[in-house]
Amino acid sequence: MSAGIVTLLTDFGLRDGYVGAVKGALLSRNPRLRLVDVSHDLEPGDVTAAAWALRQSAPAFPPGCVHLVVVDPGVGGERRGLACRSGSQLFVAPDNGVLHWILGDAPIVRSLAVADSASPVFHGRDVFAPAAAALAAGAALEPLGPGVEPDSLVRLPFAPAERGGDTWRGTVVHVDRFGNAITDLELPADVRGVAEVTDRAVPLRRTYSDVADGEPVALRGSSDTLELSCNGSSAARSLGIGLGDVIVFRVD
Repeated sequence: MSAGIVTLLTDFGLRDGYVGAVKGALLSRNPRLRLVDVSHDLEPGDVTAAAWALRQSAPAFPPGCVHLVVVDPGVGGERRGLACRSGSQLFVAPDNGVLHWILGDAPIVRSLAVADSASPVFHGRDVFAPAAAALAAGAALEPLGPGVEPDSLVRLPFAPAERGGDTWRGTVVHVDRFGNAITDLELPADVRGVAEVTDRAVPLRRTYSDVADGEPVALRGSSDTLELSCNGSSAARSLGIGLGDVIVFRVD
């Protein structure tokens, strides 16, 4: 059952009229939709940041919500547009890796048909928004286009996180505006241990203030994954770590 909610995640910014055009396309098809802005402030074309923002935000929404993602540097090219059901929620996005972290078991995926009237440089307005509006009104996925095998979807180039024995490994997949280096390694609530970062052993603590100002700390972040932080400063800068770096976590 649809919740009548569409979230929007784009790299459009708010200086131009692109966000407004997408919202207009949605509301012209269903004026009763509730539109929620997740972010429009991503760096242009930053698919990885979009994928993590979706991973972070989507689980907070109710069943039947439609998540519209328009971070689409390949617009008009060979990449597919997708409509997908994963778990209890729906997603409309380009097939470029933005769905990397939200694809659960046995997702149902369709490739969106592109009308001849669609602008080749604005599929967000002319292809994705109509599909999202239809799904938010309760339409089925099947009429939107042919089926797609989930294994054929584009994935981001990160090795899967590993949890085996006492040595676990994750990859930094996002650095937020505070300089926290967030990994894809999910941590159980009761785990204890240390993260090994640039030849330093950084203890796992409950929150930032459990260490002195300027000191590094490992945390189980708000998305339940390992993150490296510094109390009051940037861990990415202080520890010299960034996107793609592998972090080792040793379990006590």
